[in-house]
Amino acid sequence: PVRYTYKKVNSFTHDPDAFTQGLIFNDGILIESTGHHGESSLRKVDISSGNVIQKIDLDQAYFGEGITLLGDEIFMLTWKSQKGFVFDKNDFSKKREFTYPTEGWGITTMGDTLVMTDESEKIYFMDPSTFTQIDKIEVYDQNGPVDALNELEYINGEIYANVYQTDDIAIIDPKTGKVTGIINLEGIFNKQNYGRRTDVLNGIAYDAKTDRLFVTGKYYPKLYEIDLVPLEEPSI
Repeated sequence: PVRYTYKKVNSFTHDPDAFTQGLIFNDGILIESTGHHGESSLRKVDISSGNVIQKIDLDQAYFGEGITLLGDEIFMLTWKSQKGFVFDKNDFSKKREFTYPTEGWGITTMGDTLVMTDESEKIYFMDPSTFTQIDKIEVYDQNGPVDALNELEYINGEIYANVYQTDDIAIIDPKTGKVTGIINLEGIFNKQNYGRRTDVLNGIAYDAKTDRLFVTGKYYPKLYEIDLVPLEEPSI
């Protein structure tokens, strides 16, 4: 895979108590989901200030996971409950529920198809009306299967996935499952002397209108706009 580092273009305030699970950029605002029992929520965030401008909390029985937007509907997964929710984008009213046989991790859209992960190396393509499986691929690189695929974003024909517990985002060919690129975000947030809880990188959002890429992490106090910088391969 092509290897990338990053250049920070901008940074924004992010709620340091948000255990970020899903992140979407839509019409100039962020839509974000958070996790943990009793802390799981769906929210809209003003990107310039980091202020939460709309929010609903999930029942404490549910551990919120990834979200995606299809039309005017937000699809939200939960971790181990094998249940997801569909919310109206505008008022966050719950429209319906759906089920699936696996854990729920990341989710994005590819055209009119939902794209979902479950902690394994598999990516599932789902029908949004029935939430039945249409297809699946297995993700691999030069070393074999790549699992723990977390938050997802579909960008210019490729699937971007946070690789859980690492500083990496994998860029995946949705037809073959091949990892075509690795973005290493090591050091993007300096946790030294921060003095508050933090967790791993998670959260990818893309503004297609202006070609802007945003990343953050669980309990991170900042959201970053970044540019990708390809690393030169060492000469042999």
